[in-house]
Amino acid sequence: MKRFLALLSFIVLSSTAMAQSRGLPDFTELAEKQGAAVVNISTTQVTRSSQMSPFPFDENDPAFEFFKRFIPRSPGGGAPREFENRSLGSGFIISNDGYILTNAHVVESADEVTVRLTDKREFKAKIIGADKRTDVALIRIEATGLPAVKMGDPAQLRVGEWVVAIGSPFGFDNSVTAGIVSAKGRSLPQENYVPFIQTDVAINPGNSGGPLFNMRGEVVGINSQIYSRSGGYMGVSFAIPIDVAMDIQNQLRASGKVSRGRLGVVIQEVGKDLAESLGLSKPMGAVVNAVEKGGPADKAGLEPGDVILKFDGKPINASADLPRLVAATRPGTRSTVQVWRKGTTRDIAVTVGEMADEKAAANRPARGAKPPEQQANRLGLVVSELSAEQKRELKMASGLLIEDVRGSGTRADLRPGDIIIALISKGATTEIKTVDQFNKLLGQFEKGSNVTLLIRRGEMQTFVTIKGLNGN
Repeated sequence: MKRFLALLSFIVLSSTAMAQSRGLPDFTELAEKQGAAVVNISTTQVTRSSQMSPFPFDENDPAFEFFKRFIPRSPGGGAPREFENRSLGSGFIISNDGYILTNAHVVESADEVTVRLTDKREFKAKIIGADKRTDVALIRIEATGLPAVKMGDPAQLRVGEWVVAIGSPFGFDNSVTAGIVSAKGRSLPQENYVPFIQTDVAINPGNSGGPLFNMRGEVVGINSQIYSRSGGYMGVSFAIPIDVAMDIQNQLRASGKVSRGRLGVVIQEVGKDLAESLGLSKPMGAVVNAVEKGGPADKAGLEPGDVILKFDGKPINASADLPRLVAATRPGTRSTVQVWRKGTTRDIAVTVGEMADEKAAANRPARGAKPPEQQANRLGLVVSELSAEQKRELKMASGLLIEDVRGSGTRADLRPGDIIIALISKGATTEIKTVDQFNKLLGQFEKGSNVTLLIRRGEMQTFVTIKGLNGN
């Protein structure tokens, strides 16, 4: 009986130990040790407007003078009033002397930034600098002896690994949530410079700018965005890798701004059809749609149709990889670009330029008149040669204007007003100069073939593949 009880006790203890080893991780020690370095950030933005103004124009706006003659204003109106817009976010202390990292959108346009520590002390913070492209901001409070976080290595993160967020969702200070790494190196629309860490950690408004910890209590990211149809948490959250953020804060601390490299190219993802047209064994790299005249790439000899496979020895698996690598390169650096051109690879040396905050206007070319008797070609396109005036306006030596899109052409991303620059087949790029030349080239394709075109739309260039060429 004693042996039976001893054996039963051993089984129970072993089962308990196994259950504990297989159970959920314990976050208590991490929260206790790291929570003090996480802060609540509140901002105030002051706006001025006239009381009960019936139209949304500042009195200095020329439209104000026009509208005030026709829209009566309320009696007693016109006295300037001040309105305060308040917002909340999170941040974390990275040095004992008061430097704090947060999101750029947390402190954007703020007239006053207040930092509240876990011991309830409050400080007015100074914005050292902010970078909208990566959504990273560095602020500082006048304090010493503060608890600071430890930095981890996002490259060592593994998909499925446990991670923890601490922040102030909806203003609830020092809230702890946990989840796993869902994916790494995520690209988001309009976000070309951050390889986001995707997690299923519960992130809500107010968590922005807070730290993402690994299980060793090291910061591996800054919680920045959520994917949501409701405005609240839906299981898909994104964090900025801490190595990216620390590089940004180093530049902000040194000069208050961020310097990025640029090549001066417009690129596009290489899909299966485009890879076949370019003679690649599989979809890879970033295909160059356009090269800025006089830019770093142009001076180095890169051409439209080149596929960039590597930058400084680092592979470009997807087109989104290239902007990150180039942007992280200091302007003036001599780099090597490996490209695929006409069926072979070659290395091209390029001196990286500096990115400027410029926005190019996209102006569509004027559409020509569509001759009613003109027939569509094998691609289902009605095209015409550019006039001398259009060439001068567009600064193009040649090209065909798409007047109409019919039949098989409607299945492709082609529109009237697009300009055909070149045709790509089996890795070879042929510049298109006349309608006759274009139609003769199309005549060389077998029925059902795929045809890839380089087109210009506004100020942008892109590759478009039309599948299943008809037999006309």
